Amino acid sequence: MTPRKKFTRNIFIFSVLSSLSLGQANEGPSAKPLEIDLSNHKFSPQVLPVPAGRPLQIRVVNLSKETIEFESFSLNREKVVEPGKSITVRLPALKAGSYDFFDDFHQDVPEGAIVAK
Repeated sequence: MTPRKKFTRNIFIFSVLSSLSLGQANEGPSAKPLEIDLSNHKFSPQVLPVPAGRPLQIRVVNLSKETIEFESFSLNREKVVEPGKSITVRLPALKAGSYDFFDDFHQDVPEGAIVAK
């Protein structure tokens, strides 16, 4: 292989690898987490639309004066949130569909849903 062909091949490989890594960066979690608040015994928003097929982060903020537990069987997540505190829930790329969540400590709080489209 001539030096020119070797150089051209290396440039081609570099450009392919660079474009692949840029594509992966674009599919990472969103820079700013989406947010769900809990106050007055209800989640807001109660239905949170998210993009399907992309990892994401959701910040759960407890604005109440009681400890809550953000739980979702369909997302396999369960996290306690102290009053006035927040937690971040990291999720892999979701398939299109609806994923329910609730406050396991307070059964009177209506369920919410994360809807991937």
